[in-house]
Amino acid sequence: MRQVSFRLQLFGSEAERASSERILRVLLRALAAADVEYLRAHPNTPALYESGVRYRAERVPREFWKGVAETLQDRHGDCEDLACWRCAELVVRERIAAEPVFRYRRVGRLSVYHILVRYPDGRIEDPSVVLGMGQGGATRRQLGLS
Repeated sequence: MRQVSFRLQLFGSEAERASSERILRVLLRALAAADVEYLRAHPNTPALYESGVRYRAERVPREFWKGVAETLQDRHGDCEDLACWRCAELVVRERIAAEPVFRYRRVGRLSVYHILVRYPDGRIEDPSVVLGMGQGGATRRQLGLS
């Protein structure tokens, strides 16, 4: 089995933010699509919320994006890992055209992006909170989500 990595330098400055956000949207859709394919090929994969996986923040400035198999193996993931898995699960198992979306906020000198699930009717779901966010990493309040 081969590991595929992208090495991109994004969000280097405020002037680059709009371009970086466009790339972020593309990458989120790609991870969600990869997770859809994984779930179709592995229909016995447990549901995210029943898998035993927990939220765990990564240390800045590192950012590794993991698919379903890697997240299951590690037993933890951060917001994009969990949100993209949940989107894929909704698409494959419930036929709901959910998509990953992000929210942005400045926290001190840090630019913080948080990834969520958006349903077609606009409702938002936050798998990271369900799976333990706030016990390390930025809280929903710091992200401007509560």
